[in-house]
Amino acid sequence: MQQLNINEVKTHLSGILAQVEKGETVVICRRNKPIAEIKPIEQKKLTKRPIGLAGKQYPDFKLNDEFFDPLPDDIMKYFTGEKE
Repeated sequence: MQQLNINEVKTHLSGILAQVEKGETVVICRRNKPIAEIKPIEQKKLTKRPIGLAGKQYPDFKLNDEFFDPLPDDIMKYFTGEKE
């Protein structure tokens, strides 16, 4: 884990972000006192959702490709509690 003061971060931000993209965490300090962290965001894995165990019972059952598309935002709001 790398520790850098604010001035160093401002000067070398692009290079620091490249290190973060590679998985490194960077601690930002003010007068050598840690105040914040920059760390990579976990990337979502884009895999198809499993149908379930019934696939073995119904081997001819097929889903359209649209089944795996993300739900529209207005429908997702019901799942997150933003709409009732």
